[in-house]
Amino acid sequence: MSKQYYADLHIHIGQTYLGNPVKISASNNLTVPNIIHFAKNVKGIDLVGIIDAHVPEVLKEIEKLIKDQSLYELDQGGVTDGNVTVLLGSEVEIYDANCSGPIHVLCYFPTIERMKQFATWYQQYVKNPHLSSQRLYVTGSALQQKVRSLKGMFIPAHIFTPFKSLYGKGVKSSLTEVFDADLIDGIELGLSSDTSMAEVIRELKPYTFLTNSDAHSLENIGREYQVLTLKNLSFEGVRLALKGGEHHYIKSNFGMNPKLGKYFESKCRNCNQHVSQVDLCEHCGSKRIVKGVSKRIEEISQTHGPTTPVDRPPYIHQVPLTYVPGIGHKTLEQLREKLHHDMYIIHHATIEELTEVANESIAQQILNLRKGLRQVVPGGGGKYGKIK
Repeated sequence: MSKQYYADLHIHIGQTYLGNPVKISASNNLTVPNIIHFAKNVKGIDLVGIIDAHVPEVLKEIEKLIKDQSLYELDQGGVTDGNVTVLLGSEVEIYDANCSGPIHVLCYFPTIERMKQFATWYQQYVKNPHLSSQRLYVTGSALQQKVRSLKGMFIPAHIFTPFKSLYGKGVKSSLTEVFDADLIDGIELGLSSDTSMAEVIRELKPYTFLTNSDAHSLENIGREYQVLTLKNLSFEGVRLALKGGEHHYIKSNFGMNPKLGKYFESKCRNCNQHVSQVDLCEHCGSKRIVKGVSKRIEEISQTHGPTTPVDRPPYIHQVPLTYVPGIGHKTLEQLREKLHHDMYIIHHATIEELTEVANESIAQQILNLRKGLRQVVPGGGGKYGKIK
């Protein structure tokens, strides 16, 4: 029998159990045990992807947790503590001769042994295997073939981010410039785009879309997520969900309104004004323009021609509770203490339950999250948008 699970498959490690850094820009609180605890007890997330599991000390820590019986491997892939299932992943940067710019991709593997095999191979082609998101000095297709040979999943990450993404600067117009289209298992949209924006690109039609947080802090876990309907909560269950079927599929995507993304609109770095052109600022004459995701998608879609609609899961615009006006640290703490965790608060709590903890205005704003009712001031040039 299939059940529904909340999943965020892009979470970084800040430091190892020995105190060494992994993702330099991530919080030191992002450790394996903290991620598992916070995901379930605070956020209400059932399935997480730890995408720095290839780092030697992270692998050793996971093996140590299994030896201590804090975690155990699942027959269908992944590890769990009995509450939260973890997919073992790796974020890799590709910048080969076919790329116009660097591209980040996510590679997931079913078992610790397969991840160890990948890590051994990976260490031959990077300068520092102990840090996250390192540049891999092989071709994109060679990486894909290695992932497939180890029965892994290959997913381009935050594909429209202006820096280090597939369509940001990675390719001129088509993913086939760098990758084998048949060896892509899914597409991660990222914070500055949603389904309605991405589906205008014809070559993305075959792929399932994912919405993940790319969390660099514990609080950002579940900033974007999806509800998966699975018969089997495991690596294999996720793999089948990306293919779509009767018992395994993505039921809905939840993500921030793309206008809240810090690269949604084009912006001048010199005068910090929004611009309509991407070659010259009409305000100050500077050429230091950060091209917005909305403009980049418009350019790519024009090279691909019209596409026919695909029956996709609904994409619901939503923000974390910390973004809701009026919810400060104390109110959020009280909500979580009285009402289990964020997923319950956002999706299931009644107006009566909410008003017992917070005022009626905050309670109504939380209920509005379920409908995606949000007005925002667009972001751009590296600055996030704002909720009105």
